[in-house]
Amino acid sequence: MALAAGMRVRARALLRAGARLRGAALGRPEPAAGGGDGARRFTNLRVLVEPDPAAGVAVMKLKNPPVNSLSLELLTELVISLEKLENDKAFRGVVLTSDRPGVFSAGLDLTEMCGRNPAHYAEYWKAVQELWLRLFLSNMVLVAAINGACPAGGCLMALTCDFRVLASNPKFAIGLNETLLGIVAPFWFKDTLVNTIGHRASEHALQLGLLFPPAEALQVGIVDQVVPEDQVQSTALSVMARWMAIPDHARQLTKAMMRKATADRLIKQRDADIQNFVSFISRDSIQKSLQTYLEKLKQKKG
Repeated sequence: MALAAGMRVRARALLRAGARLRGAALGRPEPAAGGGDGARRFTNLRVLVEPDPAAGVAVMKLKNPPVNSLSLELLTELVISLEKLENDKAFRGVVLTSDRPGVFSAGLDLTEMCGRNPAHYAEYWKAVQELWLRLFLSNMVLVAAINGACPAGGCLMALTCDFRVLASNPKFAIGLNETLLGIVAPFWFKDTLVNTIGHRASEHALQLGLLFPPAEALQVGIVDQVVPEDQVQSTALSVMARWMAIPDHARQLTKAMMRKATADRLIKQRDADIQNFVSFISRDSIQKSLQTYLEKLKQKKG
């Protein structure tokens, strides 16, 4: 019953998210290279979906330059794109990857959390929650093809997937490094990491804001496989075939059983979690810290 109620909450939030999408051309079909009428892709400003209906798999690529920061618009488009695939019975799996060379996702968009009003902070955090719930509870098989750096919110997205493949480039580190910015990872970020690498390793990583290079990421278990950079997507598709060989109903029920308690914690505390985030991010000390960091980024770009 709790899971069903949570699904209803998610559905209502998705409708609100869709209403916020300001004229983006979601669902606009484009011919896929080498494909016929059944092999179409749909795109919008920040997400490219390349479907293979014959295989039952779609590759979903983040394309929000320069570093795939999770802006409010990208969060919304990701949720709607995933919903579109979930509602199409032709698809059973999604490979989540990046269209930007060298970066999977730099994580939450700090400009959404700095110099805005409390109503905006609340709207933004609700969208972050919604993406996590949609990914974490998806009935589809989700495989992360991590073809670039993957800190903070990028890592969170990858952790919601059923399997993670990381490129062996030592520059492509992954982890929840929020403390380095003076930010505390919310409890559901923590829960997702604990589910993956265990309590003690998570406590260590979260307090120090660790970013794991590929070899260490594999050793600690934050990723499942490390492969050469040019083999990330092909490996993810091979992994997908193995997962899709399992009968859907058995796999889906098992996934729900394993993840329900973690998801329910957020579903039951969504409003309080939003209020806590707004209160925290609105503090003068936090705003000053974010402003300082953003200024440093501007200077690097300059």
